[in-house]
Amino acid sequence: MPVEFISAISPSPALGMGAAFDADYARKYAHALDDGGFDYTLVAYHSSSVDAAHLAHFVVNHTERIKPMLAHRPGVTFPTHTARTFATLDQISKGRLAIHIISGGSDEEQRREGDYLSKGERYERSDEYIQILREAWSSETPFSHTGPYYRFEGFQSAVRPYQETIPISVGGSSEDAYRVGGQQGDIFGLWGEPLAETKQQIDAVNKYADAAGRPRPHIWVSFRPIVAATDELAWEKAYATLGKVQAAAASTGAAPAGDEARPANVGSQRLLDVAAKGELHDRALWTPLVTATNAAGSSTALVGSPETVAAALLDYVDIGCELLSIRGYDPLNDAIDYARYVLPIVRQELARRALR
Repeated sequence: MPVEFISAISPSPALGMGAAFDADYARKYAHALDDGGFDYTLVAYHSSSVDAAHLAHFVVNHTERIKPMLAHRPGVTFPTHTARTFATLDQISKGRLAIHIISGGSDEEQRREGDYLSKGERYERSDEYIQILREAWSSETPFSHTGPYYRFEGFQSAVRPYQETIPISVGGSSEDAYRVGGQQGDIFGLWGEPLAETKQQIDAVNKYADAAGRPRPHIWVSFRPIVAATDELAWEKAYATLGKVQAAAASTGAAPAGDEARPANVGSQRLLDVAAKGELHDRALWTPLVTATNAAGSSTALVGSPETVAAALLDYVDIGCELLSIRGYDPLNDAIDYARYVLPIVRQELARRALR
């Protein structure tokens, strides 16, 4: 698999999970990603956000090549219904769809949509859910299922994916996530940690894949790069960005990580632990934004010139990462800059290596 790039579509210039849908802005954003050479765009899921499946449909209708990485939360819709929805969208997009299964790291967020399972149970449900999706996409005869979380009889879908099957991504940083991802995922998503810690997580996922006798998932790693013409200018921009994020947190009453309970999900806990060890790791991994946001999602930055950030991304390629997710704190403008200045450097170096 060649190294590929992922961004994340924003439905509105307003930041935050509750941002409304702005069709003109979303169209402009999708065009920028498509024209800029990104391979995927994450379509995020949250209980208060624009519906992810409809936004993914919007993306494929307004682009030519980029593939939505559609985040989906099992438990909200029944898997047989979901299988038909995704197969239909894959037909509409002519095979440009991938699915990112999110089991849910926050009990509070899950309960907003009526999900009262424990975290361990949510991962078990995701495992069963993925198996049902795959069988629904491939079975040529009606099939029935009886499991811990789902039961049905005689289901068969008349709509199949345009692709042989739709790639499924799993993410997380817990042992449950590694297990489900290794046993079921085609792709496994990680938040950007230092190289040594990232390699440990890759090995943990691969251990489960090897034990199951299946191909190892392609590894997806996420960062929030801060890029400027020189390293010095990038650091000025980084501290300016940190000031804006801290001011925004203060204006909403959000306390810094040390003043409130640590997040429940293991991925955020790991990022906070990395940040506690120091602000700068490896070539360019910068952690103060982790602390400022209390590790609310992917929040580690790669700071530097395009050449520095590209070299840092290639460091992750060298340890086994094949999908590089980069999105900024100024989402649209940063995506344009990444496409102009970072992606070409990485791809040129990979092409040079291929000729050795």
